[in-house]
Parts: sequence; C-alpha cells; structure tokens
Amino acid sequence: MKTQLNKNPLKHPDQRVGVFIDVQNMYYSAKNLFNKKVNFGNIVTEAVADRKLIRAIAYVVRTESKEEQPFFEALYNLGIETREKDLQVYNSGFKKADWDVGLAVDAIRFAPTLDAIVIVSGDGDYLPLVEYLRSMGKQVEALAFGETSSSKLVDLVDDFIDLSEDKKKFLIGKPVMNKKVFKK
Repeated sequence: MKTQLNKNPLKHPDQRVGVFIDVQNMYYSAKNLFNKKVNFGNIVTEAVADRKLIRAIAYVVRTESKEEQPFFEALYNLGIETREKDLQVYNSGFKKADWDVGLAVDAIRFAPTLDAIVIVSGDGDYLPLVEYLRSMGKQVEALAFGETSSSKLVDLVDDFIDLSEDKKKFLIGKPVMNKKVFKK
C-alpha cells in the first residue's frame, strides 16, 4: 500500500540507496498516533525497495540511564548504523534531542555515491534538504506517518509512502489501554 500522489519515480535494482532515519520523529509519531512502536526493519526494507542499499543510518539520542542501549543494538542487528547524540538538558529543565542538521549533513555528504535518498521522517524542516538534493539530480523519497507529515514535504519529494496505510507492517506491539477499575 503506497500513497504516490500521481508520482511514479523510477526504482530499479541498480539504484544506490541511502536511508536516513529521524528516530525521534518516527518514535513520537507512532506513540502519539497509535500508542505503538515502529518496526524499523520493515521500514528500511520498504525504503530500499529491492535496490542496492549503500547506507542506512538511524539518528538516535542517548540518555544518562543508557536504557535505550538494547534498542541501539537491535538497530545494529538489522544492519542499521546509529549516530548517537546525548540528550541536552537545559538549566530550565527543558530537554532537546534534535538531529535534523546531522541527518541533513550526512545526506549531502553521501549524496555523490547515491542515486536515491530516502528520508524517514515527515518533518517539514527537511524541505531545504530535499530541494538541494533534487537540484543535484537526486531522487528524494520520504516515508512517514501521513497524519504527522508536512504536506509541503509530501508534495516536494519524488515519492512519499504513508506508513499509516499498513500499520501491521510498520508498527510493533499492542496499544496500551488505559485501565480503569469500576466499582459497583
């Protein structure tokens, strides 16, 4: 199931593909929309689409507790590299974990060795990146949950796959229901 919005990008087995995954964007979209986790393995398989995978990189955030380490190892076992950054905690208590610039720099850095660049995020902050990569003659695609994707990003990329159209394939786990105890 794919939303292609009248787009039909050429995807052939000799295309060299790079997949750049904004983990925070995907994690919070899946959590807020469906109260589930993301199946990153299936997402990478969908993004590659029987082409030559050159790099798959997930941009992740480390916390002091290191509780996310098993997740990082699971990504590695799927053949997905991780770029790790420490969670920034400000004096006000505000926390920030933004990888947009790092993802963009890597996409530009690897672009000369790629035919197609796949951004796994619906974040509209990637619009300048998409415009730049397309001006270099690169095919740029995005995969994300349609409900939390920038409509401008969806319109600008050569192909957009709405992960919400196949939740069984791209989500893991059962939703956690709020349990209320009713007394008679």
